[in-house]
Amino acid sequence: MRATLVADGSSDAVLIPLLSWLLAQLTPEPWELRWADLRGLSLPPRHLEDRIQVAVEYYPCDLLFVHRDAEKEPPDARMAEIIRANRGRYRHVCVVPVHMQEAWLLHDEASLREAAGRPLGSEPLQLPPLKRIESIPDPKQVLHQALRSASGLTGRRSKQFRPSIAAHRLAELITDWTPLRQLDAFQRLEEDTRKTLRGMGLDVR
Repeated sequence: MRATLVADGSSDAVLIPLLSWLLAQLTPEPWELRWADLRGLSLPPRHLEDRIQVAVEYYPCDLLFVHRDAEKEPPDARMAEIIRANRGRYRHVCVVPVHMQEAWLLHDEASLREAAGRPLGSEPLQLPPLKRIESIPDPKQVLHQALRSASGLTGRRSKQFRPSIAAHRLAELITDWTPLRQLDAFQRLEEDTRKTLRGMGLDVR
């Protein structure tokens, strides 16, 4: 089975490990999950409806994951936006974190320190408690600052540190996303994925 992630930009590809883990948790069916990288097109589609159409043309699939950060909008409004853009054309699941997807990378301190290059570091990272993750106004800033602190770098070397690259490595290092099941947005993602897989006639746990 093949699945494709449609998202706003390259930073959202960090969702691939999380979604792969989720599919493996919900069904024994093997999946190939790809991010629809449309950056190389001469005219990359700007509107979500067009991105969905082009993504399916270049990355044919059995299931679409369509990501939109809620940001300042209610999650239900973002989900309605995705549904309108899809127009019932393809089987899909909405991926709508509260505020930004970076919030879902803040739950694993050990992996974060490893992604920053100092797995044995002890600098305070000021990570929020898990139950507060969804209420952080700017989780990207919190994540990038935590990665900078965990790197232990100072001066010129600190300026050369690329937190966006470290964030991608962090997503690949995390092997257990179970703690996110305490969060409303992730619970909704898991339940919607389960219902969709069941609707496809797959064996669902």
